[in-house]
Amino acid sequence: MQAVILSARTGWHTDELCRALSARGHVSVVLPYEKLIATLGSGGAGTGLSSEGAAILEADAVLARIIPSGTLEQIIFRVDALHWIEERGVPVVNSPRAIERAVDKFYTDALLREAGLPTPETVVCENMADAMAAVRALGEVVIKPIFGSMGHGLVRVSDPDVAFRVLKSLDQVRSVFYIQRAVDHGGRDIRAFVVGGRVLGAIERRAPEGDWRTNVARGADARAIDLPADWAQLALRAAAAIGADYAGVDLLPSRDGQVFVLEVNGIPGWQGLQQATGLDVAGAIVDHLETRVRSSSLNAAENRPA
Repeated sequence: MQAVILSARTGWHTDELCRALSARGHVSVVLPYEKLIATLGSGGAGTGLSSEGAAILEADAVLARIIPSGTLEQIIFRVDALHWIEERGVPVVNSPRAIERAVDKFYTDALLREAGLPTPETVVCENMADAMAAVRALGEVVIKPIFGSMGHGLVRVSDPDVAFRVLKSLDQVRSVFYIQRAVDHGGRDIRAFVVGGRVLGAIERRAPEGDWRTNVARGADARAIDLPADWAQLALRAAAAIGADYAGVDLLPSRDGQVFVLEVNGIPGWQGLQQATGLDVAGAIVDHLETRVRSSSLNAAENRPA
């Protein structure tokens, strides 16, 4: 199998994927999104998609890692390129559809709710007055960027005057207001890692002293845990709701015994989970990728004219 890893940069995660692919006898190359070139038409180079000279549509599979930040046009082009790859029969993991769903907190939350999963009460709006009404109705809230990760940009407030100042600054840059009822979780949450319809492993994350955010990248402690069966089902249903081949699903157990599905990360990191559990996460992803490629090949053969 020839696999292309599209990423913002090389690093620990791409190294792990390359290691796992090589260990199984596959060939891999890491290519940057910024160097994507789409050639459309029948003349010259023909129709195709390449990056740094490598023909991506000739690969057996594409692993879509971190999409670098950029302008709206750049992001749309990069994601559309993933759609184009997939539509031409090359398996993309995770699919661009799943990435689009997961990167948007509003879209993720709506899909989770439609799937009957418990999520914290949330209001998403563009009007300052509507946002303040939501703050007053919900009480203590977490104000989040609709796009974002690793705990960046999160503000937890209970005072409407403080909330007004936060929202006013966001209003000045024409942000969408994403306001979620704060859950009393005691500085603890769960990250479940789902691959190919099963929970590979899970960690409990505890926020550092003086903080409430549980992101490992922000200094949270992580330890391996065995998920209760009902919690594992929440994680599996959440990943399925956005159509992810693999995902990091954040579960938030509250002090009163409820368990909420907080987020689904469609381009998850796993360094903290691997360090805490000893699991070969990249290996599990590649094993699932092999299954996807075999399935794609069988479907292509079945649909080929006799």
